[in-house]
Amino acid sequence: MDSGSSEQAVQDGKLYRNLNSLIVAHLRDNNLTQAASVVASATMTPLNVEAPPNRLLDLIAKGLAAEKGDITRGTDFSASLPLPQTAAIDFSTASDMKGSSKSFPKHETRHLSEHKNIARCARFSADGRFVATGSADTSIKLFEVSKIKQMLLPEAKDGPVRPVIRTYYDHIQPINDLDFHPQGTILISGAKDQTIKFFDISKTNAKRAYRVIQDTHNVRSVSFHPSGDFLLAGTDHAIPHLYDINTFQCYLSSNIPETSPNGAINQVRYSCTGAMYVTASKDGAIRLWDGITANCVRSITAAHGTAEATSAIFTKDQRFVLSCGKDSTIKLWEVGSGRLVRQYLGAMHTQLRCQAIFNQTEEFIIFIDELSNEIVIWDAMTTEKVAKWPSNHVGAPRWLEHSPIESAFISCGTDRSVRFWKETV
Repeated sequence: MDSGSSEQAVQDGKLYRNLNSLIVAHLRDNNLTQAASVVASATMTPLNVEAPPNRLLDLIAKGLAAEKGDITRGTDFSASLPLPQTAAIDFSTASDMKGSSKSFPKHETRHLSEHKNIARCARFSADGRFVATGSADTSIKLFEVSKIKQMLLPEAKDGPVRPVIRTYYDHIQPINDLDFHPQGTILISGAKDQTIKFFDISKTNAKRAYRVIQDTHNVRSVSFHPSGDFLLAGTDHAIPHLYDINTFQCYLSSNIPETSPNGAINQVRYSCTGAMYVTASKDGAIRLWDGITANCVRSITAAHGTAEATSAIFTKDQRFVLSCGKDSTIKLWEVGSGRLVRQYLGAMHTQLRCQAIFNQTEEFIIFIDELSNEIVIWDAMTTEKVAKWPSNHVGAPRWLEHSPIESAFISCGTDRSVRFWKETV
Protein backbone atom coordinates (compact mmCIF):
# COMPACT_ATOMS: atom_id res chain seq x y z
CA MET A 1 0.00 0.00 0.00
CA ASP A 2 1.51 3.38 -0.98
CA SER A 3 1.64 6.33 1.41
CA GLY A 4 -1.34 8.02 -0.28
CA SER A 5 -3.57 4.97 0.14
CA SER A 6 -2.39 4.53 3.73
CA GLU A 7 -3.21 8.13 4.59
CA GLN A 8 -6.63 7.77 2.98
CA ALA A 9 -7.33 4.63 5.03
CA VAL A 10 -6.46 6.50 8.22
CA GLN A 11 -8.76 9.36 7.27
CA ASP A 12 -11.57 6.93 6.40
CA GLY A 13 -11.10 5.22 9.77
CA LYS A 14 -11.44 8.53 11.59
CA LEU A 15 -14.53 9.39 9.58
CA TYR A 16 -16.19 6.06 10.41
CA ARG A 17 -15.36 6.47 14.10
CA ASN A 18 -16.87 9.95 14.11
CA LEU A 19 -19.96 8.71 12.29
CA ASN A 20 -20.41 5.79 14.69
CA SER A 21 -20.02 8.12 17.66
CA LEU A 22 -22.67 10.50 16.31
CA ILE A 23 -25.10 7.64 15.63
CA VAL A 24 -24.67 6.20 19.12
CA ALA A 25 -25.02 9.63 20.76
CA HIS A 26 -28.10 10.44 18.65
CA LEU A 27 -29.87 7.18 19.56
CA ARG A 28 -28.93 7.48 23.23
CA ASP A 29 -29.98 11.14 23.55
CA ASN A 30 -33.33 10.34 21.92
CA ASN A 31 -33.95 7.65 24.54
CA LEU A 32 -33.48 4.77 22.08
CA THR A 33 -31.15 3.12 24.58
CA GLN A 34 -31.45 -0.44 23.33
CA ALA A 35 -30.64 0.55 19.75
CA ALA A 36 -27.73 2.70 20.98
CA SER A 37 -26.31 -0.25 22.95
CA VAL A 38 -26.50 -2.56 19.92
CA VAL A 39 -24.72 -0.05 17.63
CA ALA A 40 -22.15 0.75 20.31
CA SER A 41 -21.34 -2.95 20.78
CA ALA A 42 -21.17 -3.66 17.03
CA THR A 43 -18.88 -0.70 16.30
CA MET A 44 -16.84 -0.79 19.54
CA THR A 45 -17.99 2.74 20.35
CA PRO A 46 -18.39 3.83 24.02
CA LEU A 47 -22.06 4.15 24.90
CA ASN A 48 -21.30 7.33 26.86
CA VAL A 49 -19.51 8.99 23.94
CA GLU A 50 -19.88 12.78 23.99
CA ALA A 51 -21.42 14.74 21.10
CA PRO A 52 -23.18 18.12 20.85
CA PRO A 53 -27.01 17.82 21.05
CA ASN A 54 -28.58 17.06 17.64
CA ARG A 55 -25.18 17.20 15.94
CA LEU A 56 -26.03 14.34 13.57
CA LEU A 57 -29.29 15.98 12.46
CA ASP A 58 -27.51 19.30 12.00
CA LEU A 59 -24.85 17.73 9.75
CA ILE A 60 -27.45 15.85 7.71
CA ALA A 61 -29.46 19.03 7.19
CA LYS A 62 -26.37 20.92 6.03
CA GLY A 63 -25.31 18.05 3.76
CA LEU A 64 -28.72 17.87 2.12
CA ALA A 65 -28.69 21.63 1.65
CA ALA A 66 -25.27 21.46 0.01
CA GLU A 67 -26.37 18.60 -2.22
CA LYS A 68 -29.33 20.65 -3.43
CA GLY A 69 -27.22 23.76 -3.83
CA ASP A 70 -29.36 25.55 -1.25
CA ILE A 71 -26.39 26.86 0.72
CA THR A 72 -25.13 28.88 -2.22
CA ARG A 73 -28.59 30.34 -2.69
CA GLY A 74 -28.83 31.25 0.97
CA THR A 75 -31.62 28.79 1.76
CA ASP A 76 -31.78 27.45 5.31
CA PHE A 77 -32.65 23.83 4.63
CA SER A 78 -32.29 22.97 8.31
CA ALA A 79 -35.68 24.59 8.85
CA SER A 80 -37.19 21.33 7.62
CA LEU A 81 -35.57 19.45 10.48
CA PRO A 82 -36.78 21.21 13.65
CA LEU A 83 -34.06 21.49 16.25
CA PRO A 84 -34.14 23.15 19.66
CA GLN A 85 -33.50 26.87 19.25
CA THR A 86 -32.41 27.49 22.84
CA ALA A 87 -30.15 25.67 25.26
CA ALA A 88 -32.02 22.83 26.93
CA ILE A 89 -32.69 23.01 30.66
CA ASP A 90 -31.43 20.02 32.63
CA PHE A 91 -34.42 19.16 34.80
CA SER A 92 -32.72 16.02 36.14
CA THR A 93 -30.91 18.09 38.79
CA ALA A 94 -32.39 18.73 42.23
CA SER A 95 -35.38 21.08 42.39
CA ASP A 96 -34.68 22.39 45.91
CA MET A 97 -33.37 25.81 44.83
CA LYS A 98 -35.40 28.14 47.05
CA GLY A 99 -34.74 31.81 46.46
CA SER A 100 -33.41 31.24 42.94
CA SER A 101 -36.71 31.43 41.05
CA LYS A 102 -36.87 33.82 38.12
CA SER A 103 -39.46 36.56 37.71
CA PHE A 104 -41.98 36.09 34.91
CA PRO A 105 -42.24 39.28 32.83
CA LYS A 106 -45.46 41.30 32.90
CA HIS A 107 -47.83 40.84 29.96
CA GLU A 108 -50.52 42.98 28.42
CA THR A 109 -53.66 41.33 27.09
CA ARG A 110 -56.28 42.15 24.50
CA HIS A 111 -59.61 40.63 23.50
CA LEU A 112 -59.26 39.46 19.89
CA SER A 113 -62.52 37.89 18.83
CA GLU A 114 -65.45 35.76 19.88
CA HIS A 115 -66.81 32.50 18.60
CA LYS A 116 -70.53 31.75 18.85
CA ASN A 117 -69.86 29.01 21.39
CA ILE A 118 -67.00 27.89 23.65
CA ALA A 119 -63.50 28.53 22.25
CA ARG A 120 -62.04 25.04 22.74
CA CYS A 121 -58.50 24.98 21.32
CA ALA A 122 -55.72 26.98 19.65
CA ARG A 123 -52.44 26.38 17.83
CA PHE A 124 -49.62 28.59 16.53
CA SER A 125 -47.82 27.90 13.27
CA ALA A 126 -44.19 26.79 13.64
CA ASP A 127 -42.90 30.21 12.52
CA GLY A 128 -45.25 32.05 14.89
CA ARG A 129 -46.86 34.03 12.07
CA PHE A 130 -50.34 32.60 12.48
CA VAL A 131 -52.55 31.26 15.23
CA ALA A 132 -55.82 29.38 14.77
CA THR A 133 -58.67 28.77 17.21
CA GLY A 134 -61.40 26.12 17.10
CA SER A 135 -64.83 26.26 18.71
CA ALA A 136 -67.81 24.24 19.81
CA ASP A 137 -69.71 26.26 17.20
CA THR A 138 -67.79 24.15 14.60
CA SER A 139 -65.91 27.16 13.20
CA ILE A 140 -62.15 27.81 12.94
CA LYS A 141 -60.70 31.32 13.03
CA LEU A 142 -57.27 32.08 11.58
CA PHE A 143 -55.40 35.10 12.97
CA GLU A 144 -52.31 36.84 11.62
CA VAL A 145 -50.04 37.62 14.58
CA SER A 146 -48.62 40.80 13.00
CA LYS A 147 -52.16 42.20 12.83
CA ILE A 148 -52.77 41.21 16.45
CA LYS A 149 -49.70 43.21 17.45
CA GLN A 150 -51.03 46.19 15.53
CA MET A 151 -54.13 46.01 17.73
CA LEU A 152 -51.93 46.56 20.77
CA LEU A 153 -50.65 49.86 19.35
CA PRO A 154 -52.51 53.19 19.61
CA GLU A 155 -55.32 53.25 17.06
CA ALA A 156 -54.07 53.99 13.55
CA LYS A 157 -55.56 56.49 11.10
CA ASP A 158 -57.02 53.71 8.99
CA GLY A 159 -59.29 52.57 11.84
CA PRO A 160 -59.39 49.38 13.88
CA VAL A 161 -57.28 46.42 12.77
CA ARG A 162 -59.04 43.13 12.05
CA PRO A 163 -56.71 40.27 12.99
CA VAL A 164 -59.02 37.46 11.80
CA ILE A 165 -57.98 36.79 8.20
CA ARG A 166 -59.96 33.58 7.56
CA THR A 167 -62.96 31.81 9.07
CA TYR A 168 -63.62 28.21 8.09
CA TYR A 169 -66.93 26.38 8.34
CA ASP A 170 -66.74 22.72 7.37
CA HIS A 171 -67.30 20.59 10.47
CA ILE A 172 -70.70 19.55 11.77
CA GLN A 173 -69.61 18.99 15.39
CA PRO A 174 -67.24 20.82 17.82
CA ILE A 175 -63.56 21.26 17.00
CA ASN A 176 -61.22 19.45 19.43
CA ASP A 177 -57.72 20.26 18.18
CA LEU A 178 -55.69 21.97 15.44
CA ASP A 179 -52.21 21.79 13.94
CA PHE A 180 -50.20 23.50 11.21
CA HIS A 181 -48.10 21.64 8.65
CA PRO A 182 -44.45 22.22 9.67
CA GLN A 183 -43.31 23.45 6.25
CA GLY A 184 -46.45 24.40 4.37
CA THR A 185 -49.56 26.52 4.42
CA ILE A 186 -51.83 23.73 5.59
CA LEU A 187 -53.97 23.78 8.73
CA ILE A 188 -55.64 20.59 9.98
CA SER A 189 -58.50 20.19 12.43
CA GLY A 190 -59.82 17.21 14.38
CA ALA A 191 -63.44 17.17 15.50
CA LYS A 192 -66.20 15.22 17.21
CA ASP A 193 -67.66 14.45 13.77
CA GLN A 194 -64.87 11.83 13.38
CA THR A 195 -63.04 13.76 10.67
CA ILE A 196 -59.66 15.42 10.13
CA LYS A 197 -59.92 18.27 7.65
CA PHE A 198 -57.20 20.02 5.63
CA PHE A 199 -57.40 23.77 4.91
CA ASP A 200 -55.08 25.71 2.60
CA ILE A 201 -54.55 29.00 4.42
CA SER A 202 -52.85 30.56 1.37
CA LYS A 203 -56.19 30.68 -0.47
CA THR A 204 -57.98 33.81 0.66
CA ASN A 205 -61.46 32.82 -0.50
CA ALA A 206 -61.48 29.21 0.69
CA LYS A 207 -64.05 28.53 3.41
CA ARG A 208 -64.02 24.76 3.30
CA ALA A 209 -61.51 21.93 3.49
CA TYR A 210 -59.87 20.62 0.34
CA ARG A 211 -59.13 17.16 1.81
CA VAL A 212 -60.82 15.07 4.49
CA ILE A 213 -59.77 12.00 6.47
CA GLN A 214 -62.76 10.06 7.75
CA ASP A 215 -61.83 8.35 11.01
CA THR A 216 -63.95 5.82 12.89
CA HIS A 217 -63.89 7.66 16.23
CA ASN A 218 -64.24 11.11 17.75
CA VAL A 219 -60.94 12.84 16.84
CA ARG A 220 -59.80 14.41 20.10
CA SER A 221 -56.25 15.47 19.15
CA VAL A 222 -54.03 15.82 16.06
CA SER A 223 -50.27 16.23 15.58
CA PHE A 224 -48.16 16.50 12.41
CA HIS A 225 -44.88 14.59 12.15
CA PRO A 226 -42.01 17.12 11.80
CA SER A 227 -41.47 15.93 8.20
CA GLY A 228 -45.08 16.80 7.38
CA ASP A 229 -45.61 13.41 5.70
CA PHE A 230 -47.55 11.81 8.54
CA LEU A 231 -50.00 12.82 11.22
CA LEU A 232 -51.26 11.30 14.43
CA ALA A 233 -54.84 11.29 15.61
CA GLY A 234 -55.75 10.71 19.24
CA THR A 235 -59.33 9.47 19.38
CA ASP A 236 -61.82 7.68 21.62
CA HIS A 237 -59.82 4.59 20.62
CA ALA A 238 -56.99 3.80 23.08
CA ILE A 239 -54.37 3.44 20.31
CA PRO A 240 -53.12 6.47 18.30
CA HIS A 241 -54.08 6.43 14.62
CA LEU A 242 -51.10 7.13 12.34
CA TYR A 243 -51.94 8.46 8.87
CA ASP A 244 -49.81 8.82 5.76
CA ILE A 245 -51.07 12.18 4.46
CA ASN A 246 -50.26 11.29 0.85
CA THR A 247 -52.24 8.04 0.75
CA PHE A 248 -54.51 8.47 3.82
CA GLN A 249 -53.49 4.93 4.82
CA CYS A 250 -54.06 4.40 8.54
CA TYR A 251 -51.59 2.41 10.64
CA LEU A 252 -52.11 1.04 14.15
CA SER A 253 -49.46 -0.26 16.51
CA SER A 254 -49.20 -4.04 16.71
CA ASN A 255 -47.76 -3.64 20.22
CA ILE A 256 -50.92 -2.78 22.14
CA PRO A 257 -50.32 -1.73 25.76
CA GLU A 258 -52.69 -2.70 28.52
CA THR A 259 -55.45 -0.10 28.65
CA SER A 260 -58.62 0.39 30.64
CA PRO A 261 -62.07 0.56 29.02
CA ASN A 262 -61.83 4.34 29.42
CA GLY A 263 -58.56 4.69 27.51
CA ALA A 264 -59.60 7.46 25.10
CA ILE A 265 -56.69 9.74 24.16
CA ASN A 266 -57.08 13.36 25.26
CA GLN A 267 -53.87 14.54 23.61
CA VAL A 268 -51.16 13.21 21.29
CA ARG A 269 -47.96 15.11 20.46
CA TYR A 270 -44.80 14.33 18.49
CA SER A 271 -41.35 15.21 19.81
CA CYS A 272 -39.50 17.88 17.82
CA THR A 273 -37.61 15.30 15.71
CA GLY A 274 -40.43 12.76 15.43
CA ALA A 275 -38.33 10.12 17.18
CA MET A 276 -41.12 9.63 19.72
CA TYR A 277 -44.68 10.65 20.47
CA VAL A 278 -46.65 10.83 23.69
CA THR A 279 -50.29 10.33 24.60
CA ALA A 280 -52.33 11.50 27.59
CA SER A 281 -55.39 9.36 28.23
CA LYS A 282 -58.67 9.48 30.10
CA ASP A 283 -57.56 6.46 32.15
CA GLY A 284 -54.88 8.66 33.74
CA ALA A 285 -51.93 7.13 31.87
CA ILE A 286 -49.09 8.82 29.98
CA ARG A 287 -47.72 6.56 27.23
CA LEU A 288 -44.56 6.97 25.17
CA TRP A 289 -44.38 5.56 21.64
CA ASP A 290 -41.50 4.91 19.24
CA GLY A 291 -41.85 7.29 16.29
CA ILE A 292 -40.55 4.71 13.79
CA THR A 293 -42.03 1.38 14.92
CA ALA A 294 -45.18 2.89 16.51
CA ASN A 295 -44.64 0.56 19.47
CA CYS A 296 -45.49 1.70 22.99
CA VAL A 297 -42.13 1.83 24.76
CA ARG A 298 -43.26 3.06 28.18
CA SER A 299 -46.57 3.32 30.04
CA ILE A 300 -46.75 5.55 33.09
CA THR A 301 -49.99 4.18 34.49
CA ALA A 302 -51.94 6.25 37.00
CA ALA A 303 -49.70 9.22 36.19
CA HIS A 304 -52.47 11.38 37.62
CA GLY A 305 -53.99 8.80 39.94
CA THR A 306 -57.52 7.86 38.92
CA ALA A 307 -58.06 11.26 37.29
CA GLU A 308 -57.82 11.94 33.55
CA ALA A 309 -54.48 12.95 32.06
CA THR A 310 -55.52 15.90 29.91
CA SER A 311 -52.24 16.83 28.19
CA ALA A 312 -48.66 15.72 27.59
CA ILE A 313 -45.89 17.49 25.67
CA PHE A 314 -42.15 16.94 25.19
CA THR A 315 -39.43 19.36 26.17
CA LYS A 316 -37.37 20.58 23.22
CA ASP A 317 -34.52 18.17 23.99
CA GLN A 318 -37.02 15.24 24.14
CA ARG A 319 -35.65 14.13 27.52
CA PHE A 320 -38.76 15.04 29.53
CA VAL A 321 -42.54 15.13 29.22
CA LEU A 322 -44.79 17.68 30.89
CA SER A 323 -48.26 16.38 31.75
CA CYS A 324 -51.30 17.66 33.55
CA GLY A 325 -54.42 15.98 34.85
CA LYS A 326 -57.75 16.55 36.50
CA ASP A 327 -56.13 15.82 39.88
CA SER A 328 -54.95 19.48 39.91
CA THR A 329 -51.31 18.54 39.35
CA ILE A 330 -48.75 19.25 36.66
CA LYS A 331 -45.90 16.75 36.45
CA LEU A 332 -42.56 16.49 34.66
CA TRP A 333 -41.39 12.98 33.75
CA GLU A 334 -38.00 11.72 32.62
CA VAL A 335 -38.51 9.92 29.31
CA GLY A 336 -35.65 7.44 29.68
CA SER A 337 -36.69 6.12 33.09
CA GLY A 338 -40.32 7.18 33.56
CA ARG A 339 -39.23 8.86 36.78
CA LEU A 340 -41.18 11.82 38.18
CA VAL A 341 -38.69 14.69 38.46
CA ARG A 342 -40.89 17.75 39.11
CA GLN A 343 -44.38 18.50 40.36
CA TYR A 344 -46.15 21.86 40.16
CA LEU A 345 -48.96 22.41 42.65
CA GLY A 346 -51.33 25.17 43.69
CA ALA A 347 -53.84 25.46 40.82
CA MET A 348 -57.27 23.82 40.91
CA HIS A 349 -58.05 21.83 37.76
CA THR A 350 -60.75 19.18 37.91
CA GLN A 351 -63.27 19.98 35.15
CA LEU A 352 -61.81 21.26 31.88
CA ARG A 353 -59.67 19.38 29.33
CA CYS A 354 -56.90 21.97 29.37
CA GLN A 355 -53.14 21.72 28.82
CA ALA A 356 -50.13 22.91 30.81
CA ILE A 357 -47.63 24.75 28.62
CA PHE A 358 -44.05 25.98 28.70
CA ASN A 359 -43.12 29.48 27.65
CA GLN A 360 -40.89 29.62 24.57
CA THR A 361 -37.65 29.23 26.58
CA GLU A 362 -39.04 26.45 28.83
CA GLU A 363 -38.07 28.48 31.91
CA PHE A 364 -41.69 28.81 33.04
CA ILE A 365 -44.88 26.75 33.10
CA ILE A 366 -48.26 28.38 32.54
CA PHE A 367 -51.62 26.94 33.54
CA ILE A 368 -55.15 27.75 34.66
CA ASP A 369 -56.74 27.81 38.12
CA GLU A 370 -60.40 26.97 37.51
CA LEU A 371 -61.47 27.96 41.03
CA SER A 372 -59.96 31.45 41.11
CA ASN A 373 -60.20 32.03 37.32
CA GLU A 374 -56.53 32.96 37.21
CA ILE A 375 -53.56 32.19 34.99
CA VAL A 376 -50.81 30.72 37.16
CA ILE A 377 -47.07 30.67 36.37
CA TRP A 378 -44.34 28.53 37.96
CA ASP A 379 -40.57 28.63 37.65
CA ALA A 380 -40.03 25.37 35.75
CA MET A 381 -36.75 24.61 37.52
CA THR A 382 -37.60 25.41 41.15
CA THR A 383 -41.36 24.52 40.93
CA GLU A 384 -42.11 27.75 42.83
CA LYS A 385 -45.24 29.68 41.88
CA VAL A 386 -43.98 33.07 40.68
CA ALA A 387 -47.10 34.83 39.35
CA LYS A 388 -50.86 34.67 39.03
CA TRP A 389 -53.02 36.97 36.95
CA PRO A 390 -56.77 37.43 36.46
CA SER A 391 -57.66 35.63 33.25
CA ASN A 392 -59.94 38.46 32.06
CA HIS A 393 -62.35 35.75 30.87
CA VAL A 394 -65.85 35.28 32.29
CA GLY A 395 -65.28 31.85 33.75
CA ALA A 396 -62.03 29.91 33.60
CA PRO A 397 -60.19 29.71 30.24
CA ARG A 398 -60.60 26.48 28.33
CA TRP A 399 -57.19 26.43 26.60
CA LEU A 400 -53.75 28.06 26.62
CA GLU A 401 -51.25 27.99 23.74
CA HIS A 402 -47.83 29.66 23.71
CA SER A 403 -46.03 31.11 20.72
CA PRO A 404 -42.99 29.03 19.72
CA ILE A 405 -40.86 32.10 18.99
CA GLU A 406 -41.70 34.91 21.42
CA SER A 407 -43.16 35.84 24.80
CA ALA A 408 -46.81 35.67 23.79
CA PHE A 409 -49.70 33.26 24.27
CA ILE A 410 -53.38 32.76 23.52
CA SER A 411 -56.19 31.98 25.95
CA CYS A 412 -59.52 30.52 24.83
CA GLY A 413 -62.54 30.80 27.06
CA THR A 414 -65.75 29.07 28.01
CA ASP A 415 -67.10 32.61 27.58
CA ARG A 416 -66.47 32.12 23.79
CA SER A 417 -63.72 34.76 23.70
CA VAL A 418 -60.12 34.60 22.48
CA ARG A 419 -57.45 36.73 24.16
CA PHE A 420 -53.82 37.49 23.22
CA TRP A 421 -51.15 37.97 25.88
CA LYS A 422 -47.80 39.62 25.09
CA GLU A 423 -44.83 40.62 27.20
CA THR A 424 -44.77 44.35 27.86
CA VAL A 425 -41.66 46.17 26.70
